[in-house]
Amino acid sequence: MSTPFDPGLQPERTALAWRRTGLALLVGSFVAARTLPELIGAWSALLGLTGVMIAGILLAMIHLRYRRHHRQLTTTGDRSPIAEGRLIAAAAAFVFTGALVSIIVVIAVSTRPALRP
Repeated sequence: MSTPFDPGLQPERTALAWRRTGLALLVGSFVAARTLPELIGAWSALLGLTGVMIAGILLAMIHLRYRRHHRQLTTTGDRSPIAEGRLIAAAAAFVFTGALVSIIVVIAVSTRPALRP
């Protein structure tokens, strides 16, 4: 007789943490799309909108990944770790790129001469 794959809620907590991360990236991208054009020019709105698209794709991938893993754990009884690091690598690359762009914007704004009336 087989027992449930996991009596706790670890998979659900992990999925919720990923969703929080995806939503934070989505909100940060919306803020960047709104504020960057005022700071460094109109072309930078494209950067924020690209971030919105990437965050949306990430949220969809997170949902699909959770459903696939939950189905695998509950139907097959396979308790081996699911080694799939592409989503984690993509999220880390997106956050790193966003942080790099943020640093560049802060440096560009702080070194820009003040406007004098």
